Amino acid sequence: MFTQYDPETAALTSELRDQFDAFIAGAWDADELASHQTHKLREVLTYVRAHSPFYRAKLAEFSDAEISALRSDDLSSLPFTAKGDLRTAQLDILSRPVSDAWIFYETTGTTGAATPCPRTNEDTIHNNTVLTAYYRDILAAHGDKQVIGVSGPTELHATGDTFGDVCRNLGHAVAKMWPYSPVIGFDRALEVMRLLPVTGLFCTPGMAMRLAQKASEAGLDPRKDFALDILMLTGELMSPSLLENIGALWGAEARNALYASQEASVLAADTSDGSLRTAPLINLYEVIDPDTRNPVEPDSAGVRYGELVVTNLYTGAKPLIRYRTGDMVRMTDAGPGAAVPAPALAAVGRVRDRLLLNGHLVNGYDLEDLLLRRFRAYQDYQITITRDDLGKDLLSLTLKADPDSQRSGIEQAVEECRDVLDTHVSVGFGNPGPITSTGAMVSWKAARVVDLRTESSAEHTSAEHIAATRA
Repeated sequence: MFTQYDPETAALTSELRDQFDAFIAGAWDADELASHQTHKLREVLTYVRAHSPFYRAKLAEFSDAEISALRSDDLSSLPFTAKGDLRTAQLDILSRPVSDAWIFYETTGTTGAATPCPRTNEDTIHNNTVLTAYYRDILAAHGDKQVIGVSGPTELHATGDTFGDVCRNLGHAVAKMWPYSPVIGFDRALEVMRLLPVTGLFCTPGMAMRLAQKASEAGLDPRKDFALDILMLTGELMSPSLLENIGALWGAEARNALYASQEASVLAADTSDGSLRTAPLINLYEVIDPDTRNPVEPDSAGVRYGELVVTNLYTGAKPLIRYRTGDMVRMTDAGPGAAVPAPALAAVGRVRDRLLLNGHLVNGYDLEDLLLRRFRAYQDYQITITRDDLGKDLLSLTLKADPDSQRSGIEQAVEECRDVLDTHVSVGFGNPGPITSTGAMVSWKAARVVDLRTESSAEHTSAEHIAATRA
């Protein structure tokens, strides 16, 4: 493999593998983890001040002595990095020139200027070690003779490379197939899935449902005519209700595999206990109130709910300091029996995607979970919001499904929505169209919600444009 031709990279691979194995086995106590994080934080801060034009200016007021004295719990003294900073700074955010990277990626640029995301060997090894260590037991449960499909974009995007490398580490064959590519298309992707056969699939929730739709249109039964054992889903908002439905559609185990971004890389990954867990060996995490920017305290159940802020703890192409992800999360400390001794994290939607319904501020994760929990075997869905003459907000849920198979859930869905959100929901059946496939490119709200109370947003316009090219 490549690392054997680069002694420094080979040594880093071995070091990280051993560290993660020991950490997962519980060999690191709290003091050892804090010491590791403090050492890495100081190293990264020194590194970005020396090499990144953006951070050289951003951290100019801090002396070398102050940086050397910082601890991992002193993050609040450092300035935030916002998405707007990345768009404005562009290449100045980097701590290494692109020529030092092994590959160049960038964000999609559908809702703003694309931002550069090159990755060095160090970046890739740190992040892929997390996934390799966390996924090992999950995939091993399905045997060692697997062919894993990866249905995600590959041009200037990390999906195919990342999951391909991780599956290679774990000894599984990989077939990279992007159904929206004119070279592949849905028909050929489905043919390859049956031919090999593909036993596992990395894709978005929207792609999993779109493939099920296309299979049904071709006269195939996703449950009977395919050999899928496991779906590793990522890239979009995914509530438990939607996850269970996708598993039922394919007759396979469906898991929420990853929380990550092109900008900040791997932030949390699925573990064998069914929870997304953070990667504290390579990142520091904060949860803040998105309005006040103050740290959020755990509630009575030990859950911190707010916007996630992350600091990378490795010196790659673009370490980020106190990066505001713009995502709302629920974070809970690891308890007894956790597969990995790291906090569990549930990403529940973007800060700006929250919806105000009759006085209730609700995130996308909770709204989706509430509306869909009584339905199964649907192949797509969309939510429409209107307001009546009395100023009352109303919801309409459209399902792509056989109406007769869903009737029993309608009454319960209406009652639960009224009880939780004081909002009436009506349920109808139809085909929302290709706009619902754009969530990973734009946002859950732009792809899944038609809010007739407000003017169309720039994100919704972008989603419509992407959808038109896919129709």
